[in-house]
Amino acid sequence: MRIAVDAMGGDYAPGQIVLGAIEAVHKYEECEIVLVGDQDKIQAELDKNGIKDEPRLIIQHASQAIEMGEHPVEAIRHKKDASLVVATKLVKTGDCDGVVSAGSTGAATVAAKMFLKMIKGIDRPSIATPLPSTHGVALLLDSGAIVDSKPRDLTEMAMMGSIFSKYVYGLENPTVGLLNIGEEETKGNKKVQATYPMLKQAKDVNFIGNIEGRDIPTGKADVVICDGFVGNIVLKFAEGLAVTLFQLIKDAIKQGGIFAKLGAVLVMPALKKLGKRLDVSEYGGAPLLGVNGCCIICHGSSNAKAICSAIGVAIECVRNDVTGHIRDSIAEEELLANDSETL
Repeated sequence: MRIAVDAMGGDYAPGQIVLGAIEAVHKYEECEIVLVGDQDKIQAELDKNGIKDEPRLIIQHASQAIEMGEHPVEAIRHKKDASLVVATKLVKTGDCDGVVSAGSTGAATVAAKMFLKMIKGIDRPSIATPLPSTHGVALLLDSGAIVDSKPRDLTEMAMMGSIFSKYVYGLENPTVGLLNIGEEETKGNKKVQATYPMLKQAKDVNFIGNIEGRDIPTGKADVVICDGFVGNIVLKFAEGLAVTLFQLIKDAIKQGGIFAKLGAVLVMPALKKLGKRLDVSEYGGAPLLGVNGCCIICHGSSNAKAICSAIGVAIECVRNDVTGHIRDSIAEEELLANDSETL
């Protein structure tokens, strides 16, 4: 299995990206990693970390890089030798099985749509982001790929999220909830109201109805559906809340005197376990579902640990053929729809 990594994408590229790739080849024995970007800069990072002859770390030179502030479509069109473009094309040609990038989310989405193409029957891609819940993980779709999703897009997200949860998380019949401002079927805006009956009728979607924002961390639904505008706000709020909570705990311990500090020592193992569950770097990247290939999008501030985890997500997606299962499910849906029209 070979994974292409955009070594020039992200706030801490190429240093943390290369370091994450090094960690990944040690952790995942079944994969090779192609580091795409400025050859000299990548080699310098490998030398810095004492990597001389590692056959499973390969450098693919790319002379350009896409910056965060660039317009995604224009950047993809004009920077033909950008690391993200080259890495995505390696998946298109079959030289790599998946691509991982911590660069511009918009550019990664455009590149995947342009070079890998959409799965036939899927109109728009969706970013599936795992969020910690009391039951393990709640998969949030969409968390930023498309901000103006239509009811059909939301229904397709439910199907794709269900397949991902089944084959990657091992959930036999994952529950699906539609994020809304209330549980009643009549709640929400016109788009959400129109989506509700479509989800009820969707094949292979275990739809449990509307859920509210407070239901996400309680694990009421395994898969949470919303448009990318709402999803991205939920994601960023969750990230900020986790950081704030731990800071408030630290402040309370400091201000609580000697007994508070002694108590903190006793609960420290439990706090570390909690911190690990809330740490976004533990979950790595989020798959871009709906495109004809494995594409993992990481947070721009991803560190080495997050990149290593993202490569792990890519490996799981490829190993379990998530794209193939989505493709087969969509084809079956279309076949059933055509038979229904004939009857």
